Amino acid sequence: MLKNFSKASLAIALGAIALSSFIGSNPIRQIRLQQTFFAADTLPKPTLPEGANPEDPDWKGIDLDPKAPVQPLTPAEEARLFLLPPGYKIEPVLTEPAIQQPAAISFDGNGRMYVLELRTYMLTADSKDELQPTSRISRWEDKNNDGVYETGTAFVDNLIFPRFVLPYGKGCILTMESDADNVYKYTDTNGDGKADKKELFTNKYGRSGNVEHQQAFLYWGMDNWLYSTVNAFRVRETPNGVIREKTGFNRAQWGITHDDNGKLWFQGGASGLPSYFQFPIHYGNFEVPNEFAKGFDVPWGAPVKLADMQGGMDEVRQPDGSLNRVTGAAGNDVYRGDRLPADLKGQYFYGEPVARIVRQINPIVTEGLTTLHNVYQDQKSEFLRSTDPLFRPVDMTTAPDGTLYITDMYHGIIQEGQWTQKGTYLRTKIEQYQLDKVVGLGRIWRITYEGKERDKTRPAMYAEKSADLVKHLTHPNGWWRDMAQQVLVQRNDLSVVPQLTTMALTSKNSPARTHALWTLEGLGALKTSVAQKMLKDASPQLRIQALRTGESLYKAGDKTLEGDFKQALADPSTDVQIQAMLTAKFLKLPGLEEGIKAAMASSKAAGVKLVGEQILTPPKQRNMGPFGAPELSANQKAQVERGSLIYNELCSQCHGNNGMGTPAGNGRLLAPALAGSQHMQAHPDYAIRVVLHGLEGPIEGKTYAGGLMASMKEQSDEWVADVLSYIRNGLSNDASLISPQQVARVRHKTADQKGSYQYAHLSKLIPYELQPQTLQVTASHTASTRIGGNVSPASAFTYEGWSTGKRQEKGMWYQLEFPKEVSLAELRFTASQTIKKGWKPTPGQPMASMTIPFIQNYPRAFVLLVSSDGQTWHEIQPETKGVSGDNIISLNGTKAKFLKMQLSENLADDGDDIPWSMSQLKVFAQE
Repeated sequence: MLKNFSKASLAIALGAIALSSFIGSNPIRQIRLQQTFFAADTLPKPTLPEGANPEDPDWKGIDLDPKAPVQPLTPAEEARLFLLPPGYKIEPVLTEPAIQQPAAISFDGNGRMYVLELRTYMLTADSKDELQPTSRISRWEDKNNDGVYETGTAFVDNLIFPRFVLPYGKGCILTMESDADNVYKYTDTNGDGKADKKELFTNKYGRSGNVEHQQAFLYWGMDNWLYSTVNAFRVRETPNGVIREKTGFNRAQWGITHDDNGKLWFQGGASGLPSYFQFPIHYGNFEVPNEFAKGFDVPWGAPVKLADMQGGMDEVRQPDGSLNRVTGAAGNDVYRGDRLPADLKGQYFYGEPVARIVRQINPIVTEGLTTLHNVYQDQKSEFLRSTDPLFRPVDMTTAPDGTLYITDMYHGIIQEGQWTQKGTYLRTKIEQYQLDKVVGLGRIWRITYEGKERDKTRPAMYAEKSADLVKHLTHPNGWWRDMAQQVLVQRNDLSVVPQLTTMALTSKNSPARTHALWTLEGLGALKTSVAQKMLKDASPQLRIQALRTGESLYKAGDKTLEGDFKQALADPSTDVQIQAMLTAKFLKLPGLEEGIKAAMASSKAAGVKLVGEQILTPPKQRNMGPFGAPELSANQKAQVERGSLIYNELCSQCHGNNGMGTPAGNGRLLAPALAGSQHMQAHPDYAIRVVLHGLEGPIEGKTYAGGLMASMKEQSDEWVADVLSYIRNGLSNDASLISPQQVARVRHKTADQKGSYQYAHLSKLIPYELQPQTLQVTASHTASTRIGGNVSPASAFTYEGWSTGKRQEKGMWYQLEFPKEVSLAELRFTASQTIKKGWKPTPGQPMASMTIPFIQNYPRAFVLLVSSDGQTWHEIQPETKGVSGDNIISLNGTKAKFLKMQLSENLADDGDDIPWSMSQLKVFAQE
């Protein structure tokens, strides 16, 4: 502790000299520092916040003496403070000022490194301006091959807290912004290193909430599906559009990776632990006890002295001020490179940025179940530690050069503003050390090993012939194999199918056979005979890959593999037997229950028993906290199940078993694909009208061999609602269910329709969404729904949401002005919810077991008014009661240039101080 004036002054003086040298003498460090530091002896002595009990665990024993501010070091200085096992070295490859606040990296097929720069993350302790459009995705190259990425461009700039970056072909990436719903494809068409083309890739992908709780890390799995954290689904691009399938809950926040067998590993965040890793996530969730070895949740960071732990003093290891229980985690990687010691291959790495460590995990599989062990636990250490309190490891990556890269945000605060509010223990520590002043920095590090030089071969896959890309599937570095597979699938070059088939069946390189098999699957060129041959392979791991790739064939309608799948339930390998059970569950094979029971009877392995029991009797879904997804009610599930039966009995003949359309020869389909269909997910009136009255002729210029969708108006409202609910919710689509009442309304409205619709005519009859950027939005009161959000009425159109910021009162209003008078069809919004004021989690409590008290901020009662001039108003319908969740209000074609929602009553006196909040606002008009 610095209790002595002269010692404090000396510490500040030395720090100032070091900082002055850092800024002035090193040309690559001419950074725009936003810090303003003050000597410890000039600071007021911190005191406990009002109402804090000094005997509470959060505060007991806290050091409140003035402290010298934490100051940033140069990369060279920081490097000297790293602690690594013998033989390992660490070196910077890219640092500030070139990049700021990096959160993740990714490499494209030419080895160029894309950096996700979250330039607005925690610039103040109140997360001010966190959602301003000033973040970016930059792209960097090491053109002189000296190991440093010296040449870069802002590939996509002016982004709102982007969620991920996934290279998706030559000069192309996928990304999305916070509080948004769409994933976009950005392409550099002229080769200048900056994206100049933006296209919608897929929608219905986002969610609202704290920026630490939204989806992240869009990731290309070995199975050719794209996965993300938080979202319980996967997506995939096909010739007929982007499709999706539901998966289990991954319970992750920041990080996805896969191993040599293609199994995905998801990284938790607030838990400080890996989240889901036992089995591939698309098989659903399995609860496995004792996944972590004893003591796994104890971090062994180096002394940092600050004790800046969000959980308070009971999470501080005394006397060194380090973290005594993991509380945050970010960025993961199963190391699959070839330029570090061989015993690192297959080891799992992740960062704990609160503890300032990178952990190495050894996964041990026993009887089909995995237990994770901290490799350095017995030594009370970690793979990588630092005594620099600004070291913030947030991402790990196997690089093209065969080494391991660490993304270090090098930041003062690593906890979002919702948990750093005034009066908290963490805020006290932030202000004590002026951590909020250390912003705008960031480093990417390379870890190497003595005697093992990095691979200096520069990837150039986008210029290579497909036949040469196939050869990369034999590469000892998993990054090369992954990227070669992805480029081949993106090219859709079927000329290499014979080469891939030979490799899959005969190569002596097991990883190459695995990748060849999945590349065939990605090209749609995997033959049943190949899968059947590999189901009899001597290698259990290759038999597992045959089962998994064979699922695509079965889903597409090839049932000849059913017998092979059932035979695998009796495989002598425990791992194959478990995979066969998972495959049988996923495909809903006939006789599933009997087959699972037989498998369990034939094996004493713990994994077979656990998987079998949980397939037969699924465990109750855990409380997902902020990472869950709304479950369908029992009635909704029954409706979707009824619709599934209708679809498979009738609709699948033309539209395909999986909704991808039935092939009719010559590249044509018998009927349009419904999976991933924007039409099916758009306003429900489109689908209802088509089913009731039929559709014929070209659709957006494309003709189909079937020619005609017959009218089904003789069916009941319930029948139509059931089948459309299944299509909108169960065939790679993610849209609301349809009620019989909605069908009845459209049926009545279209009673005069004669014959089938033509698409061009029908499209003009369907309500269309008015784009928010064309509207003038005002409100009587305006606040963000969360700390650090945008204070704008227009936020109601986003996932962030708008709020009055104060208790609901009669007369509060929200107003829209349209560019011209329109015929209003419908108004939709989601009533936002917030965490009850004053609530905080119990220190050490797992996220999954938390019961979070939410307050429902829906408008209790309101009227809708319209105007032609913004001065004279009249009500267009009786008082409306808001509801929690989705609110849909029909406007019946009312013509107006202004629309106003106005509260018609005060909040009940016995209610909490509940504001009026809205998000995902949509306004529909009609021709």
